[in-house]
Amino acid sequence: MLQHTFSHIPGIGRKVETKLWEAGITTWDEWLDPSPIRLSAIARIDAGRTLKSSAAALENDPKFFTERLDSADVWRIFPHYRKRTVYLDIETTGLDDFAEITTIALYDGKEVFTFINGINLHDFVDAIGKYQVIVSYNGKSFDIPVLERFFRIKLDQAQIDLRYVLARLGFKGGLKGCEKKLGLNRGSLEGVDGYFAVLLWHRYRDYHDEQALHTLLAYNTLDTVNLERLAVEAYNRNVMDSPFGEELVLPFPESPPIPFHADGECINRIRRSFISW
Repeated sequence: MLQHTFSHIPGIGRKVETKLWEAGITTWDEWLDPSPIRLSAIARIDAGRTLKSSAAALENDPKFFTERLDSADVWRIFPHYRKRTVYLDIETTGLDDFAEITTIALYDGKEVFTFINGINLHDFVDAIGKYQVIVSYNGKSFDIPVLERFFRIKLDQAQIDLRYVLARLGFKGGLKGCEKKLGLNRGSLEGVDGYFAVLLWHRYRDYHDEQALHTLLAYNTLDTVNLERLAVEAYNRNVMDSPFGEELVLPFPESPPIPFHADGECINRIRRSFISW
């Protein structure tokens, strides 16, 4: 889809892009100067230069495109850089500036990696550096700023924040809400949310409850693994709305084995504590 894209050119939005496709300009190689359709002055000036830079960036610079595309359109880079993409989710002790990161989960489409406060959390910095694209849900507003502040680093990877991509498709209500609307089942973790994750961490920290930690990691990991499934779903729905849908649609990924299991007794114990409060 990326080489069919013209909406990253200044002055060209979705409507103009569609007119270009209808006029037979469907790939960068087919660009004509002058254009067969009317363009704004800025588009006429910048189009050739941007497409030349696009061809140079195609091999190894996904951020070139995400910096130029609307946040709801960054799905277009997904298949091209998929092998260099990681799905990321973090858990914290709260939402304020003083909150600590408790666990981080990464999934690269093949393998799950977890990082735990007090054990191996700082290994995250080296691990994330291996990837060029980060997929998250609300990561631009929460996960990425929290990680940058906590580790005192700058995450310069290209970002696909599915919050914006899915919202354009009409799916809102947080990650769990989007999953439910798209038919994803969380099994034994149904009803466990971010606040519950904080309680799981406190249970682990205060009582050295390893089952609470494993349940937290299962929750954190499932969030991350489901990001790939949501990314593919969002990409397919968007690409099917283009003239290139049938040839570009992606197969739905199989869920990998998650190395942690939620402990039902631990979950029920914490739920019972809600009632006692």
